[in-house]
Formats: sequence, C-alpha cells, structure tokens
Amino acid sequence: MSNKIKAIYDRLYSLYGPQGWWPLINHEGSNPTKTGAINGYHPGDYNLPIERNDIYEVIIGTILTQNTSWLSTEKALYNLNQLNVINPEKLLGLDDDVLKSTIRPVGFMNQKAKYIRDVTEFFISLAGKAPTRKEIISVNGVGNETADSILLYAYKKPEFVIDTYTKRVMLRMGLVDEKIRYMGMKKLFESSLPEDVAIYQEYHALIVEHAKRYYSKKPYAVNDPLLELFK
Repeated sequence: MSNKIKAIYDRLYSLYGPQGWWPLINHEGSNPTKTGAINGYHPGDYNLPIERNDIYEVIIGTILTQNTSWLSTEKALYNLNQLNVINPEKLLGLDDDVLKSTIRPVGFMNQKAKYIRDVTEFFISLAGKAPTRKEIISVNGVGNETADSILLYAYKKPEFVIDTYTKRVMLRMGLVDEKIRYMGMKKLFESSLPEDVAIYQEYHALIVEHAKRYYSKKPYAVNDPLLELFK
C-alpha cells in the first residue's frame, strides 16, 4: 500500500510540479496553475509563512474556505486586506456587521464571522507558540481538516490534510473503502510517507489540482493518468 501511495505522489509531482501552497495575499510569488487570482504561491519555498500576520492569514483562510471555493476565499481575503485587518488585533476591533459584509463572498457569513473571531482570540492567546492538534481542534469551528491545514501550512507541522478530493481519488484508485473515516485515511498517508512537511504540503496541493481537472463532476473523467499506475 505504501508503495502505491508514494507512486501516486511521484506521478502527480511529475505532472504538475511544486504547487507552493499556502498562497499569501502580499507575497510577490507566482501562480503555478493559473486557476486563481492570487499570485502569492511560493513553489519550492517551504519556509513561508514567517511573519506573524502571514501565519494569521493562513489560519483565517482555512476558516474562510470551508464549504466554498478558493476563488471565493480569495475575494474575502482581498476585502480584508483592503481594510488592513489581516492582523488579529485589528480584526477583533472590526465591527461585526462590517466583518460579515467583508467576508460575504464565502457564504455562511454569520457562522464564519464567529469562527474567525474565536480562532483569532485563540491565536492571540498562543503568544507566538505553535498549538498542539488537541488545542486547535478544541476551537469553535475547527474540525479535523481545518486543524491539520492550520498545523501543516501555518505552523509547518507534519500533519497530513485529508479533504473530499483526497477521498474521491483514493476511492477511484481502489485504495480505500467508502466507509473510511478522516483519521483512518490520515493514518494511511502518514504511515506510507516520510514525515516531511514539504511532501505533505505538496501531496495535498497536488491532489487538489489533479481532482479539479478530473474529479470535479460525475461521472469522473476516464482519462485520469493515475489509473495507468494500477493496470
């Protein structure tokens, strides 16, 4: 099984190259896929984010992108950036109605505004320290996927992120059962790969890029190049 998981990664990397996740609004980077407006991707640079506000941007981005597209998340982040509130203290000082209006592109404004405030207070309470998974998952609005996204992309901790796309691809490859749960699939990946932040970041991002091309609509594309690995 581990050889198959690694083979998929190698094939995806050869197809698309480094993805440079998580993109940052004010980073002068590039966009390897051209599917979004942000050019703040940083392919091959795994040191980012470094600055406090950039770490915070990734964290609120994981909240904003819940149950919506990244293009919608970009719009909300741009709105927040224009108000100069991608800063935890400034955001907490923002009027609640203004916050909701600013993040309107992502939907669920009332819920997400509350989640953002809660995770912001949590972020401030850390005083620069990296949270444990147990700590972050206790925050209102933070589930498994969001927690692992925060730890992997904001704090560069080796926690593999599982999303809907991951399950679609792994089911199609016949490597998991329909009933597999989040933690079961997470364990599968982490036990099959080196404990390496760069690999974890790239693998998750590569699956998303691949799935957007081949798994966005049913019936799934029959020309998925990954299927050739399992003939």
